[in-house]
Amino acid sequence: MYMELPPGIKTKHGNSKDYVLKLLANLYGQKQAGHVWNQHMIDKLCDIVFQQSQIDECIVYRNVIILIVYVNDVGVNIKRHCDGTYKFTQRALINSIIDDVDIDNSYTKPVPAKVSLQLPAFCDSPKFDGNFNYHPAMVKLNYIGLTTRPNILYVVHQAAKNSADPRLDHGEAIVYLVKYLKAIHHIGLRFKPDVSKGFQCYCNADFAGNWNKEQQ
Repeated sequence: MYMELPPGIKTKHGNSKDYVLKLLANLYGQKQAGHVWNQHMIDKLCDIVFQQSQIDECIVYRNVIILIVYVNDVGVNIKRHCDGTYKFTQRALINSIIDDVDIDNSYTKPVPAKVSLQLPAFCDSPKFDGNFNYHPAMVKLNYIGLTTRPNILYVVHQAAKNSADPRLDHGEAIVYLVKYLKAIHHIGLRFKPDVSKGFQCYCNADFAGNWNKEQQ
């Protein structure tokens, strides 16, 4: 596999646009990157007598030990309290997106979005030309929402629908949301295990927010 030279990389042979790089190892961001990493991990675990689940390739087990492995850029901080509860926070990831959006010296917001926020396509509005990369910001915000801050998911999903052609209003909504995260970066979710209730999962996929007729 070959790739173009990254910006800022020069070659002594002339114009860098005339040359490509041959990859000798897996590169972060490739389509197969996750599969390659997973296969390397599974091979090493199988060497120490773990078995891979036939149902979910991200689960391996040995006797009473079960490992569930999913990968993302920034992990979740898990703290166990004396009362038996567990607190999940993502300060590192929130600080990362604060740096990306560059609001270190900005004031914070008390809520994730303005009242009655709606984010249609805004085709007649100016294109987003902010000082941060829109799509990576959406990826980080979605992970935060799914993991420790579910109350921001409405805003995140509304903004994410416009990732292909973001406008000024969409960028402003992200900045507003990040200012809110800055104010509550130390807050997360707290869980208290209750073995009597078992393990329950819920899924909301009714597309209740699909009100924007412009995008239907």
